[in-house]
Amino acid sequence: MEEEASPPGLGCSKPHLEKLTLGITRILESSPGVTEVTIIEKPPAERHMISSWEQKNNCVMPEDVKNFYLMTNGFHMTWSVKLDEHIIPLGSMAINSISKLTQLTQSSMYSLPNAPTLADLEDDTHEASDDQPEKPHFDSRSVIFELDSCNGSGKVCLVYKSGKPALAEDTEIWFLDRALYWHFLTDTFTAYYRLLITHLGLPQWQYAFTSYGISPQAKPTGSEGRSKRRCF
Repeated sequence: MEEEASPPGLGCSKPHLEKLTLGITRILESSPGVTEVTIIEKPPAERHMISSWEQKNNCVMPEDVKNFYLMTNGFHMTWSVKLDEHIIPLGSMAINSISKLTQLTQSSMYSLPNAPTLADLEDDTHEASDDQPEKPHFDSRSVIFELDSCNGSGKVCLVYKSGKPALAEDTEIWFLDRALYWHFLTDTFTAYYRLLITHLGLPQWQYAFTSYGISPQAKPTGSEGRSKRRCF
């Protein structure tokens, strides 16, 4: 089965898509100014794909991640706003397919010769505290997989905190910003998925969970901001 884009206006007529998007499709489609709400439908992953991923990476996939992939092998939903006859892409929600749920390595972060290694960038001065879990490590202490590249603004990662062989109960979801600083998001994939849907895939929404917040460039201003406020 090939991936198929669900045309605008059809999301609510498909119960499995309504379940997958937690009903947000209906809300977006009924919001003034919002247009082109599109979901790229993906077939469910087969169980052998999950088993192969676990064997290849020596990691046990968390049950909620397994259940997600057994419903859909990845997720991609976008929506736009209409401003003065112009259509502007705005929201983008994505989860990588199993084949793209790849481990974060030196080669995936840098392509320049003589670039520093990820281990060189380790910052052990910020360890676990009462209000913040221990940050992931770029060395063998953690195993890190990319869930979403965030359109280049960072990476949302599934992090195994105890190295390999990695157990499902040792996972958390973290955001790695462009400066390669870590920011805790949620304890579970399910909780992260709800955050993703709740924030509607707005640009750089993950930065709301950092100490410096969303950049001024990503915040709505002018007519675009007024359109967002009318929509929601």
